[in-house]
Amino acid sequence: MTNQPYDGYQDGYGGHGGHDGYGGYDGQGGHDPYGQQQPQGAQAWPGQGQHGYPGHQGYEDPYAAQQYTQQWQGQTWETQTQQPVTAPAAADTAYLPQQGNEAPAPAPAEYGPATLAGNKRMTDAQRARAEGRSPIIEPGMQPAALTALLGLLLAGAAAVGTYALLVPLVALQAVTAAGWFRLNGMWPARQGIALGFAGALAADAALLVSGRSPSAILGTLGVWVLLALVLQLRSHADPDERMYGLMATVAASALAIVAGGYLAADAEAVTVGAVAVAVAVLARALPMPTAASVVVALLAGAGGGVVAGWLTGLGASGALLGVGAAGCALIGHRAASYDYPSRFVHFTAGVALPLSAAAPVVYVLGRALG
Repeated sequence: MTNQPYDGYQDGYGGHGGHDGYGGYDGQGGHDPYGQQQPQGAQAWPGQGQHGYPGHQGYEDPYAAQQYTQQWQGQTWETQTQQPVTAPAAADTAYLPQQGNEAPAPAPAEYGPATLAGNKRMTDAQRARAEGRSPIIEPGMQPAALTALLGLLLAGAAAVGTYALLVPLVALQAVTAAGWFRLNGMWPARQGIALGFAGALAADAALLVSGRSPSAILGTLGVWVLLALVLQLRSHADPDERMYGLMATVAASALAIVAGGYLAADAEAVTVGAVAVAVAVLARALPMPTAASVVVALLAGAGGGVVAGWLTGLGASGALLGVGAAGCALIGHRAASYDYPSRFVHFTAGVALPLSAAAPVVYVLGRALG
């Protein structure tokens, strides 16, 4: 940058038309350092030039260069020479399932690892759907054997008496509440499990007091839905989590309370229905295609209902009761197999849901056929 001085500039003590050391004004109308233009004809101090005081060398005026035209002699800034900024590749910022003929990566045991790019973790069921695999895993033969054992205990206890039936029934209701919460991915959910189990106990007590009237089940169910709603409204969790917890609590309470239908049903119907569920679940666990397994399970439930019907006095009508109980048991079995359940789910929900789901049918068909 160069300055073009005007004529008459002198570097001395008594110069005329110069600048003082504090950015003063010249005799022809100078420039004030505070941005004020001096009027024409103003005179400088006698003997004052570029330097402020005689005999003393002043500092260079920092504002002097502002009066002159500035010219750039260097190279200007060229924006075209800068390298363009490229966006990161999509493969580095997002999770994409493998495509083509490449073999899919093996799924982890619970969740996949979180990525640094902020991608959400995928559950095993979500990864199975993305890779075209089924998220359904059936409980297997061991949970089916436990279901059959519990069903036979219900059948034998019903033949003994009402209070004897309470022992396996209470165990069924407790496992139902715990298994449903774990099936929905909520664990530990001690408050919800305790609430559902307490509702089942309240329903059992109401049934005994009312002479095994089914209205006791409906009344207890209504009260427990209201109680679960009040407890969730007092929660400090997010709205989505509160809604999810409310639905899980209501469903667990409803299943545990509805299982009390065995206590309200006739003893003969309980025996026939429990035997049919036990036989159907064992047949469903046999290694065969799903469609064939369902048909075999329904036929086995009908056969078990006929045999138990002849033993209890229901006769051939036990076949209809057996088919209905077996169909509901298969629905509960399917629910316990959904969404990559854990081993704990198989040994809780997988054991209890077939029997709990069959309780309403056992009561209704038992009253209709009895």
